[in-house]
Amino acid sequence: MNKKILIIEDDIHISQMLCELLEQNNYTAVAAYSGTEALLLLSQGKFSLVLLDLMLPGKAGDEVLQEIRSKQHGGNITTSLNMPIIVLTAVANKETTVKLLQMGADDYLVKPFDNDELLARIAVQLRHATNSNEDKLRFKDIVLDLNGYDANIDNTKAGLSKREFEILQIMMQHPQKVFTKNNLFESVWGGEYFGDDNTINVHISKLRAKLAAISPASSKEEYIQTVWGIGFKMKE
Repeated sequence: MNKKILIIEDDIHISQMLCELLEQNNYTAVAAYSGTEALLLLSQGKFSLVLLDLMLPGKAGDEVLQEIRSKQHGGNITTSLNMPIIVLTAVANKETTVKLLQMGADDYLVKPFDNDELLARIAVQLRHATNSNEDKLRFKDIVLDLNGYDANIDNTKAGLSKREFEILQIMMQHPQKVFTKNNLFESVWGGEYFGDDNTINVHISKLRAKLAAISPASSKEEYIQTVWGIGFKMKE
């Protein structure tokens, strides 16, 4: 079955070009010309991936990104939680990139972009999303059993708690994303984050210790990276 991709782009010429490019490569393309229209389409049907322009009329692309992610976690969007979002932006600077990743973007591409590069990035994100829909997630030598609610390395179980498992699952689904403490708290605990650093820090510390305990002694592998001033990500 063809993957269905939502293109959120107000420039009709770029939108048409993207639709044609995707259709030629066996994807199903659906166009939305505003953030409001895109959110309506997402509430009505499932999409495999979103291409999101930042400069949109009415509701800006960063607002659309935030709303997609918040509504997914709130259950108001029918598509899966791990639906990749690739941002198409004319702005190429570190501050903008970090902000987009913090807000939930999986990747970004600076305009004007090469069509082959865009197709390659789409394929990578769809492959990651497909892997995260399976019964097991893998990162380095960690295997996360989505049915058994535990992680193992070389068939040795970590003995994760429910919260530790959910934190690791979210991070392994998006291994390149930096998760803020706010992201993790709202996703795992399902409530508003009030800046209680200790809750997240304690769970991350225990998670690290349990993974280290089952990791081969010779490898000295580190799995979770602290990104100072931002949050945490899987260490590549």
